[in-house]
Amino acid sequence: MYQNRQVLALGSLMFLFFAIIALIVMSLWAWPKYNLYRMEMSGRAALKEAEWSKQILIEEARARETASLMQANARVTLAEAEGKAALVKAKAEGLADIERAKAAAEANKIIGESLKGNSEYLQYIWIKGLQEGTGERIYIPTEAGLPILEAGNVKKQ
Repeated sequence: MYQNRQVLALGSLMFLFFAIIALIVMSLWAWPKYNLYRMEMSGRAALKEAEWSKQILIEEARARETASLMQANARVTLAEAEGKAALVKAKAEGLADIERAKAAAEANKIIGESLKGNSEYLQYIWIKGLQEGTGERIYIPTEAGLPILEAGNVKKQ
């Protein structure tokens, strides 16, 4: 029985020794393969990361291009709107000028018609203007249509 235990212990020791040797041999065989697998996976990960970075750059460039196109379209639309507004403003100002001219013409017509046959009133206004004058020179047309120049310096005191 003692020998059975020795044989069993020796057998166990031998099994353990061969198992350790087999484990070392398998480790020496598997370690390079694992390193190769690890480097391959690391390379694939780096490649995927580079591809994603490239895609991100492409999408950012597309977004910038789209934004610049939208800004350009907005500037064109704004310029068109400003041009239309300026045109409408010019038309409105033109119509206002026309209305002012019509009103002035109507006023002149009314004044002209009211002064017809009122020569005494016109003489009154002329005399009043002479009285209120500040010593200006008055040119009176003559027969040839030429004014009498510097007939005399009239000074009021």
